[in-house]
Order: sequence, then C-alpha cells, then structure tokens
Amino acid sequence: MTHAISRRSLLEGCSGLAAGALMGNAAFAKEPATKQAARMRVIIDNDVAGDPDGLFQLAHFVMCPSVSIPLVIGTHYRDFGEADLVPEKGRASARKAEELLRFFPAMQRPPVIAGNGQPIPSRSQPGTSPASAAIIREAMRDDVKAPLYYAAGGSLTEIALAWLAEPKIGKRLKLLWIGGAEHAGLAIAPAGPGEAEYNFSLDRLAAQIVFNESDIEIWQVPRNAFRQMLVGVSELEELARLGPLGRYLRQQVIQTEARLAKNLPSVIYSQGETYALGDCALVTLTALQSAFQPDTSSSRHSLRPTPNLMLDGSYVANPAGRPMRIYDVVDSGLTWRDMLAKLRYR
Repeated sequence: MTHAISRRSLLEGCSGLAAGALMGNAAFAKEPATKQAARMRVIIDNDVAGDPDGLFQLAHFVMCPSVSIPLVIGTHYRDFGEADLVPEKGRASARKAEELLRFFPAMQRPPVIAGNGQPIPSRSQPGTSPASAAIIREAMRDDVKAPLYYAAGGSLTEIALAWLAEPKIGKRLKLLWIGGAEHAGLAIAPAGPGEAEYNFSLDRLAAQIVFNESDIEIWQVPRNAFRQMLVGVSELEELARLGPLGRYLRQQVIQTEARLAKNLPSVIYSQGETYALGDCALVTLTALQSAFQPDTSSSRHSLRPTPNLMLDGSYVANPAGRPMRIYDVVDSGLTWRDMLAKLRYR
C-alpha cells in the first residue's frame, strides 16, 4: 500500500525535526556542566615579579579545573635594571601574583604567601620561613588523596627549607623544576658565555640540597627543554585581543622586553619575533597529562639516577641516586592552544 506525500507535509515534517533538534541542543547548552573533580594538587612556587612567564603559568593553572592549588609562593629573583632594585623580592613576587589573581573571581583565587627574599645563607644555619611551614602542612595532610606536585619556576629555596625542617615530605610530593643546565648526552649548552643556568644560580645551595641530600622525586625541565616553550609575538598580539587578562599578560611581556634589552648584552638577549614562556611547561606536565594511563605522554623524558649537582651547576654521575625524570621535549603547542582556548571562553 502506498501513501502520497505532499511537498507541504514533507517540509512541515522536516521543520518539526529541525525545531526539535534545535530545542534539544538549546536544552543541552543550558544544562549546567558537571564540576570536574581535581585529580591533583599543585603548589606553585615562582619568581613572578622577575619574569612574566610565571604569570602566564599562574593564569593557566587557575583556569585548569583538574588542578587544586593549595598555595602560591612568591620567590626571589635577580636584578635586571632599576625596576628590580626592591627589597624583599619574595614579597614583590607575592604582590605580583595577587595582582594577576584579581582578574579571577574571589572563589578561584588560591592563597598567596611570600617566600624568603634571599637564598639560603648557609647549610649550617639555613633558616626557616612561613612559606616552608605552609609547604610542610600541605604535604603532611592525610585527609586528601589527590597527589601533590610542587611546581617550581625559579629557585629551590623554599622546598629545600621545607625538606630540611621535615624530611618526611620527600616521599609525599613530586618536584617539577624549570631549571638547571643541560645533561651530557642529552643536549648541549646554547651559544654564548658559559654561565650557570639562571634558576639554579638564584640559590645554588638550595638546589644542591634537593639533588644531593633529599629523597624528593625530581622531574627536571632543564634549559634545553624549557627554551622550547616559545610563543610568537604575533600570537601574543592575538592573546591581547581576548580580553583584559590577555591584554595584561601581553603588557607584562612588553615591559620585560624593554627592561632586558636595556640591561643585557645582545649575546644574551636580542628582541625578536618570539618570547620564551618556559614556566608554562609546569602546566603541560601536570594539568595537561593524558586521561588514559595519566602521564606526560605528549612530552618526552629520560629516566636516570639523580646525579650530584656541583656548585658551578654541572652534574657528576651518581649510579646509586634515586630515579629522576629529565625532560628533553615539552609539548609547547598543546600548552599554548589550551591556554588560548581557556582565555577565549572563560
């Protein structure tokens, strides 16, 4: 048996289906998203007043729903011009972190604390700080199951002080460090004067304590790897068009470029068409881990015994050292795409 179908009835039927689909999509769009539970805790330790890459990684971390940030620590940095000639650089970094966090709702702002303003003075009298005490409190918690990462984008002063005061924290967190020189057999140093890597040089003793004495598991992003975290100036201009936070971050880079160009020789810094956001690798290796078999699957590392770290920043092999990760490739593309998308739709 056949039925005649008029053009009008067909169009009416199609219109009804389309309207139903639109209504379904609208209902779906209005349905509140399920809040994602944090799968890790990250303590952020950064000299954000010294270099804007720390501000980029802080902003990115705050926008990552899979991360809980119990603490942000502002740390000391080196002088690069008159703008840096301020006392208590730890407090200066803490104030800078608070300045950035004002772009976010109050409920999204993690607590900020100032670290020491200077490196550890001596091994016999290392001192203490409110920041290191806060690290210990978080590391020793037994009421949370989410693993704890310590994301250091500057010196290792505070984590070293914390471990010296309470060595039990060594087995209760992983340290991700943006810093240290290249490892033999993995990479060579960049051209130019043979100087110690910057973050290591901020507190050589603290870095030696962490490498040579502690039992903290280290995921190191040395200079050859964090130098890969380049973003184009044209991409920064795109960022600036994404709202007040994007404009703020772009302006921080412009100010820093002018300061570095004025105070560093061209063999060390020459303004071009890219800027290095090395600290953003801390987001890549934590928040942007894979969902299946969670790990840093888009980046590449070697597993080696932790070497002894010398005062000049070189390494001496220690076959008995605890295993550590040394990253030589970091997925900068994923990092930048994810940050731009989060800024675009926040």
